[in-house]
Amino acid sequence: MGDVMLALGRTFANLRSGKIWLYVLTPALISLLLSIGLAIWALGWVVQQMMDYPPMTLLVGWGLVWLAHILAYLGGWMAIFAIAYLTASLLAAIAIMPLMLKHLSATEYRDVAAMGEDSFVVAAVNSVLAAILFVVAWLLTIPLWLIPGFSLLIPLLLMGWLNRRTFAYDALSLHATADEWRALRKGHKAPLFMLGLTMALLAHLPVIGLLVPALAALSFVHYGLEVLRRSRGGALVTIEGGRV
Repeated sequence: MGDVMLALGRTFANLRSGKIWLYVLTPALISLLLSIGLAIWALGWVVQQMMDYPPMTLLVGWGLVWLAHILAYLGGWMAIFAIAYLTASLLAAIAIMPLMLKHLSATEYRDVAAMGEDSFVVAAVNSVLAAILFVVAWLLTIPLWLIPGFSLLIPLLLMGWLNRRTFAYDALSLHATADEWRALRKGHKAPLFMLGLTMALLAHLPVIGLLVPALAALSFVHYGLEVLRRSRGGALVTIEGGRV
């Protein structure tokens, strides 16, 4: 947990920078506008659709119409939140993370040489694939949400996984070689998921939750580059664009 806390500490310390705030606020504002639009135009339709299928129809048949409506609206809001968060995560991974990575590489991690491959296409495919798997898992687990407590636990676990899958690779693809990435992914599997889960928890806080996708991207950059720096023991540095 030490490396996770270090990454989080550096992430929030970076909020003293106006440039970082620009990176953080951009996906948040888009996510907010999307949430408002979906709430206005789609929430009623989603609730109605949910009311036409089990288990809502079963609850209505048992005379528990009020409970069916509550669960339908809860499911609708959770769906809107998931779509908005997923959109912000894709924006953060594809558009914002490269800017953050460039900024931090030139400031806090100048001694970490870029030994990987800077492939926008590969990073984008990784993010889109993670988003597709997230949506599939979300839909498949909806029946489990009726179990008390699972409506909170399952979204947290799925969002924690999404954060790790989306941001861990993108944070290291430019700097880590293929062998280094495989070693770090294997040796830091649990801490990477804990970092993703921590950001998922923060996503459920009012106001702060809108900032989480970009903050998650930033935290994974800090975690990945710091761990990579330690694994190299300072043996690899970048000097005027060269590698030694």
